Amino acid sequence: MATETQPIPLPVTAVTCLEDRAHIERTATLDLVAGVQRLRLGPISALAVDRTLHAELSGEQQATVLDVRVVRTWTPRGPLPSDDDSALRLKIRALEEEQVSVAHSRDRLRARIDLLGRLATDLLRDIGEGTGNGETDPARWTRELDRIDSERDTHGEQLRATEARFTALSGELAEARQAVELSEEQPAELVGHVELTVQAAESGPVRLRLTHLTSCALWRPAYRAVLDGDALTLETDAMVWQRTGEDWSDVRLTLSTARSALTTDPPRLTEDRLTLRDRSAAERRTVDVEVREEEIADLGPAPVLGLPGVDDGGQARVLHSPTPVSVPADGRAHRVPLTSVSTAASSEYSCSPELSPLVTRVVRFDNTSGHALLAGPVDLVRGSGFTGRGTLDFTAPGAPVELAFGSHDDYRVTRHTEESRDTATLTQRTVITRTVRLHLSRFSAPGERGEQAVALRERLPVSEVSAVEVRLRKESCTPEPDTIDADGVARWTLHLPPGERRTVTLVYEISASGKVTGL
Repeated sequence: MATETQPIPLPVTAVTCLEDRAHIERTATLDLVAGVQRLRLGPISALAVDRTLHAELSGEQQATVLDVRVVRTWTPRGPLPSDDDSALRLKIRALEEEQVSVAHSRDRLRARIDLLGRLATDLLRDIGEGTGNGETDPARWTRELDRIDSERDTHGEQLRATEARFTALSGELAEARQAVELSEEQPAELVGHVELTVQAAESGPVRLRLTHLTSCALWRPAYRAVLDGDALTLETDAMVWQRTGEDWSDVRLTLSTARSALTTDPPRLTEDRLTLRDRSAAERRTVDVEVREEEIADLGPAPVLGLPGVDDGGQARVLHSPTPVSVPADGRAHRVPLTSVSTAASSEYSCSPELSPLVTRVVRFDNTSGHALLAGPVDLVRGSGFTGRGTLDFTAPGAPVELAFGSHDDYRVTRHTEESRDTATLTQRTVITRTVRLHLSRFSAPGERGEQAVALRERLPVSEVSAVEVRLRKESCTPEPDTIDADGVARWTLHLPPGERRTVTLVYEISASGKVTGL
């Protein structure tokens, strides 16, 4: 069997980036000879998953793949500098050697100063003992003390200079290491190659297509919304990170939300035990209710705090890059443009005082991009430039989209609530009356003219049991709400000129029978 020891290049030509990994496709043209031969291809990333390795041969020549495997070689980088090191790495090596030398000098000086200190202590003790015995030699004592003090001063100055140099070297070394980390990349110590064993009926060229999975690659959607009058341009991008050990140069990039890891393990079955029991007499006489908060969602699953994964609405979505892209293996985020669409948009000033006292400009438009908009951050841009960053929820094709383009500082909203409770003596029916007053003020700059419409929203509780009734007291509401939807959200549209102030009053009753508890 013929064996080729010289590696054949096997570049990356297409990548399907998944939520937490990537599917790599490589292609190459092989010149085969008749018979069985083993080829060495690569190098490739050492993170390739062996069990996903798949090779296909195509062409006019008849050839069969007998075996394909990944072989990894360990080539650790030596501690000594080599000839191919950059000038920055050579400088780091020189600084490290100088730092070691300065550290040794500092230790020697500290030991010398400590020895001189002990010598001065011994001399003073000798002076004390000689004076006690009646032996005096002032000239020798003075000479020895002067010599010790002179050497201590000299070595102290040298120690201060050495410590200052050591501190300066530490700073230079930290800056040089940071520069190397930002500008250079360590060569991979673990390198993989593909060993391919093929059998060809006759000599000739064939085309090889090799695919495998690899880790350390992921993507997330990102958007940019530009508002220009009544038109909005929505740009859909993909933020791609990869540190697989090899760069992706001019590859066909596909973005997918498929979770291949979830298909390997079946779902766990847990026991769900249901039991029946008779209600007690006390439970038959009472109806236990509770007040809970429900988030109103028109489309898609319930929102999740943070960003643990790509929200695709429960169905795998696939997006394609229109042009070949290059993503280096530096572990940084790289923005890849996908689609851009311009559509008509309508906007209004909206406020929900129960949630926030700010009046926000809300822009509504339809998703005409031709694909689903996955949940992700969106950069908001309008006439004055970048206005902030928001969040776009999952939106199906053709579905309406809402984006908040920041608050309007000309408005101020305050909210006050009052509640009274009354219980009838005969029927024991409890009536809770709630009054909500909303004060909306507009503070405009001098010379500003024209009215602005503001949509004001306030919610009413919605009862799910017949024993509890919610009734709007229209005669006490000023003004009466324009609409109340099925979720109990009341809406007013107020037109305010500059400097105007409006007060909205909402009154409703919650009536419960005597057997209701929990309110």
